[in-house]
Amino acid sequence: MTKHVPLGEMREATDRRRITLPLAPSLEQRRLQLYIAMLLIDAAAVMIGFGSASWLYFGTFTEQTSLLHSQVLVPIYWTIALSLQVYSLAALRKPGFARMRSLAALMGAETVLLFVGFATRSTDSFSRVSSLLGLAFSLILLLWVRSLTRPLVQARCGEAATNTLLIDDGGEALRVPHAYHIDAREHHLAPDLSDPHMMDRLGLYMMNMDRVMVTCPRERRTAWALVFKSANVSGEIVDPEVSSLGVIGARRDRGFGALIVASGPLGLRSRAIKRLFDVVLAGSAVLALSPVLLLVAVLIKLEDGGPVFFVQKRTGRGNRFFPIFKFRSMRVAQLDSAGARSASKDDDRITRIGRIIRSTSIDELPQLLNVLRGEMSVVGPRPHAIGSLAGDKLFWEVDHRYWLRHSLKPGLTGLAQVRGLRGATDTESDLANRLQADLEYLVGWTIWRDINIILNTVRVLVHDRAF
Repeated sequence: MTKHVPLGEMREATDRRRITLPLAPSLEQRRLQLYIAMLLIDAAAVMIGFGSASWLYFGTFTEQTSLLHSQVLVPIYWTIALSLQVYSLAALRKPGFARMRSLAALMGAETVLLFVGFATRSTDSFSRVSSLLGLAFSLILLLWVRSLTRPLVQARCGEAATNTLLIDDGGEALRVPHAYHIDAREHHLAPDLSDPHMMDRLGLYMMNMDRVMVTCPRERRTAWALVFKSANVSGEIVDPEVSSLGVIGARRDRGFGALIVASGPLGLRSRAIKRLFDVVLAGSAVLALSPVLLLVAVLIKLEDGGPVFFVQKRTGRGNRFFPIFKFRSMRVAQLDSAGARSASKDDDRITRIGRIIRSTSIDELPQLLNVLRGEMSVVGPRPHAIGSLAGDKLFWEVDHRYWLRHSLKPGLTGLAQVRGLRGATDTESDLANRLQADLEYLVGWTIWRDINIILNTVRVLVHDRAF
């Protein structure tokens, strides 16, 4: 089992000259053994699942069609499971990841088998009841055996399932969980490229390590980089600027190198899916709600004869301005185009029809046109007026991360809205809470999360923060 060596204990061992090298056993072979064991255990779970279903339905564990079903299913499952990283380092580290991926692999394998069986007309001999029972039992067994294998992983490979070495060579102080921490000065280690004995000594310390990190002054980084490149290890040099700049990668080109600090939260495929979803949903909504839209427009016009729409400049994707459309809910003479004053309860600027449409969020419906025009999305961070205040500060003065929310199109609704973070921003904390929700939304977008937010939005259309 990999043993974490605290810095104090390591120093004491060094002083006594009792340190044993290499620091850790190789985990590559142990991980490979675990992958093979899990592969066989998964196969056994599928076979036992279908065998149990056969015993319940036919009275025997070895009914021919059930046995054939599981025998054909297992290799298909293995193939999909390997592509889904069911047998990977991530699966060893995260039991939840392994369980979900293994279940997805089994469902995918069954789908492939049914498709092939339908195409070849070979499913007629299979019992549907026995097959469904077998699939259900197999899913349950997969979840169960994955839970049982977690202690085995920890016993064989430790909590992190990898060997990590952090060498402190006078750089930024750093602690890494489940890592071996070495003080280069106490162990008389240095990236001396002119000394073969020192290189051999460094190689012995780094032996069997899956990941080696060093924190050192800038002038020694090049030497350490050459040590890592020659030592056949995954080497990393700690740089404080990587964290402060939010670096996500690096690139080398002709004559220069660059740190990649941004790439956009969505790839081309995700943007295409989101846009198609927006167009279909917004277009359908405009057609379905057209009687409501026309009725509200007429009522607004009849009340004071002013314009139906309130058009205001807002900040959208890429920090670019766009005109947002809303049903006008305030008196014409008191419209706030800059958004410097947030609406409040009993606001004297709001008209009678305006109070109704604001409390029910109907005033936001014209933004469906913004969605169709490509300026907004159905789900995303809500767009703010450039003069909006949180307390007595402009939004971007409260937190510089405010601008990050503009990496996506603004939305009709968002994660902050379904959490009830709406209405006036009277204090800085009002903005901080909804900004945190917006930043959460930027991470790991899926169409299913958008659908979930839309469904939850229905519950908060009428709320006590709508003024």
